[in-house]
Amino acid sequence: MDAPSRPHARLRPEMDALEESKIVEVWQLGLGRQDLIRLWVGESDVVTPPFIRQAAAAALEAGHTFYSYKRGEPELRETLAAYINRLHGTPARPRPVASDRITVTSAGMNGLMLVMECLIEAGDELVAVTPVWPNIFAAARILGGVPKPVTLDLTDRGWSLDLDKLFAACGPRTKAMFVNSPGNPSGWMLTEAQQRAILEFCRRRGIWLIADEVYDRFVYDRAVAPSFLSIAEPDDDLIVVNSFSKAWAMTGWRMGWLVTSHRFGEVIGKTVEFNTSGTPPFLQHAGVVAVRDGEPFVKEMVERCRVGRDLVHQALSASPRVRMVRPEASIYAFFKVDGVTDTVQFCKDILTRAGVGLAPGEAFGPGGESCVRLCFATSAPKLSEAMERLMPMLR
Repeated sequence: MDAPSRPHARLRPEMDALEESKIVEVWQLGLGRQDLIRLWVGESDVVTPPFIRQAAAAALEAGHTFYSYKRGEPELRETLAAYINRLHGTPARPRPVASDRITVTSAGMNGLMLVMECLIEAGDELVAVTPVWPNIFAAARILGGVPKPVTLDLTDRGWSLDLDKLFAACGPRTKAMFVNSPGNPSGWMLTEAQQRAILEFCRRRGIWLIADEVYDRFVYDRAVAPSFLSIAEPDDDLIVVNSFSKAWAMTGWRMGWLVTSHRFGEVIGKTVEFNTSGTPPFLQHAGVVAVRDGEPFVKEMVERCRVGRDLVHQALSASPRVRMVRPEASIYAFFKVDGVTDTVQFCKDILTRAGVGLAPGEAFGPGGESCVRLCFATSAPKLSEAMERLMPMLR
């Protein structure tokens, strides 16, 4: 006789409906293959430099293994404040950020999830410029939020944002606006004038402004991308997210930071307590060394990506099927291929037949459906080989 079935405990419907990233769907197909050139995720093939690794090892050896400050070690927060002020200070405001406005997080994504926990209630809308890194919409959905995408326009001169369209998308349930500039995957970048208009709009409407500035160093016509921190007041409802992952080749370390108002920082501190209780202190000691001593390495990384960008753009532009504008910032080529409508299947075919891992544009929301993303932060020889493998499939 069959045993009687028993009911299973229920998941929250938001989690039951949560979909896996389409980037992961392609990535899983390549598990175990040793011949792949992996250009699907946002990281270089450069190992974290020795001076940072040695700082972490020394901190471990010194016994920095205990609980620490929830919002980050004071030395790291001070170091980050000095770094931000050097990059984004102006003659009128040489020190726009004080250390008490900084919270160290266990990755930039963890920082965004903490922000979503603090802001989003069921039914709240998150307006975001797309195509965009998909994790932000997933974070909103987990909390019961409703993503509202506003698509960039692709012209012969590159991606552009219609501010009127962005502002018109904000309704009575809009809790926050999310803007990623320089953009992943598009390489698009806000101007300072656009930032001022967006900030002023959010002030008038009482909308939280979340700025993802993770790629602020990867700009190819200036030292750093425009930042909301250069124009905002300390008490603005502005949250700026950044990460150690890209500029210092520390993707696996999972460290990031938030710059907020002092009021919101106190709330984030309580939220950290109930999530991670803080970032490992020996990692934070390495973070101090990375930010304090790492400027030569950052410049090498940016130059490496400039070479990669130009190499990839030259190769792909030679194909009559490819439509690509050379990105002004970030570490990605985001291009259309004539005749491709299902980018997930296309990336799977590229993976299987050419041994190159790319990310499908469908993963990045409206505006990205017919595009493919390629990370050009890897070495020039590897990129050249990837182009040789790709070109037969793009003719």
